[in-house]
Amino acid sequence: MLSAKLLRLVSTHRDEITERVIRRIRRDSRLLELGRLPEADLRERARNIFENLETWLTAKKSDLAQTYEELGRLRCEQGVPLHETVHGMQIIKETMIQFVQDQRLTGDTLEIYAEEELEHATDRIFDLMIYHLVRGYESAMWRRVEQ
Repeated sequence: MLSAKLLRLVSTHRDEITERVIRRIRRDSRLLELGRLPEADLRERARNIFENLETWLTAKKSDLAQTYEELGRLRCEQGVPLHETVHGMQIIKETMIQFVQDQRLTGDTLEIYAEEELEHATDRIFDLMIYHLVRGYESAMWRRVEQ
């Protein structure tokens, strides 16, 4: 069972984690187009993940599918390359996991196990997010080609 304490940690510190994400995206030379997006857009997307993580880990995935297919279509319309869009999602996940690991207090076995469980669950949900993001991106790309 996922640790409610770790999920609360992420939710409570979503602004701090979001700031770290934005700094990483802005500094990454491989993210030229994504890095040019307005800060408010980047902030909204990262915060949305941190605010909804517990829900998406435990509930139906239909809202997640719709949200990330819409995001994929939006990024295509904005001219952000797909590889940058996917890498941005990877940065969000990595930054969140690193934040949780940095907050480790005791390093006891139970705490480490809870972190590993959160990381595995996060991997699964981000895989699903990226899948739907790519689906949305591709649908927008095909619409452009057909026009």
